[in-house]
Amino acid sequence: MPTDIVTTREIGVIIRSRRKELGLSQEHLSEKVGVSYQQIQRYENGASMLNVENVQRVAKALDIPVTLFFSYTDSTKGDESVQYPSPDEKTLLKYYRELDGETDKRLAIRVIRRFAKKP
Repeated sequence: MPTDIVTTREIGVIIRSRRKELGLSQEHLSEKVGVSYQQIQRYENGASMLNVENVQRVAKALDIPVTLFFSYTDSTKGDESVQYPSPDEKTLLKYYRELDGETDKRLAIRVIRRFAKKP
């Protein structure tokens, strides 16, 4: 059996970490995914494998790309402090990328930096 593949347990760590980050209960996540909360527990503990459809449902419910489950590296194993962009952060990045010219981009960064320094 290859050892360079992502395990069910590693996927479970990602699910639990993101669910907690979003403040979702296992019950709430189970409703979004369409499985029982006990099944979510089994996914998080690595006791059950997710099928292709449920991997996609879980990723959508947690607002993360499916590829995140499969890019789990040794350096992030067990690290439950991984942060994922919020919807607002994604929106901010989208608009930043749409800016024309470096001058506008630098101005946007200065504005955000100024707001970030205010209490």
